Amino acid sequence: MQETSLFELNAVHSVANHFLSEIRKTGFQEDRLRFRRNLERVGELLAYELSKTLDYQKQSIQTPLAISEIDLLVEQPVLISILRAGIPLHQGVLNYFDQANSGFVGAFRDHQDEHNFEIALKYFTMPNVDQKNVILIDPMLATGSTIARVSESFGEQVQPKHIHILTAIASPEGIDYLRQNLKTPFSIWTGAIDQKLNDMAYIVPGLGDAGDLSFGPKL
Repeated sequence: MQETSLFELNAVHSVANHFLSEIRKTGFQEDRLRFRRNLERVGELLAYELSKTLDYQKQSIQTPLAISEIDLLVEQPVLISILRAGIPLHQGVLNYFDQANSGFVGAFRDHQDEHNFEIALKYFTMPNVDQKNVILIDPMLATGSTIARVSESFGEQVQPKHIHILTAIASPEGIDYLRQNLKTPFSIWTGAIDQKLNDMAYIVPGLGDAGDLSFGPKL
């Protein structure tokens, strides 16, 4: 079990609570553009907070008047998003880490019956993540099994330096699962930690299906 840090955006009062409330509220959810933009905003705010923990190095830049010293990122993180629900959140993170390499994973619950499922990976495209800071992006951290499955898929010969799990809403059960199962050092950055998972392994109160709310229902 790895030591982990946990950041919850709505633990203190800020305008972020307005964005989080609108992605949850049923009337506002009918506006797909607003829903996607609010997820993007949450991604931006979490990316900013996460950026404070990365490595910086002092560099000199030339202004029109003089040389200025400023601390700049040593290296951009690698962004990896779970399709398709992660796209709006990914865009928010990419707005801040705008030179980052990106990877995408198509993952979904393959249900054996009403209550049991496995995580299936049907699409996997990945830049180099070995010894990199990886930001793994998924709007909903429910059981934690998707994040764990994606992390395992890197393989034994490729090890990220640190995995930053960035999500709009998380469950206590999902957080505990990752603490027990992830082998790579990691941190969790979330907009809110909700009450629990229900018997269908959905987050309560949650917000519904982030992919459907962003892009429309699946067949």
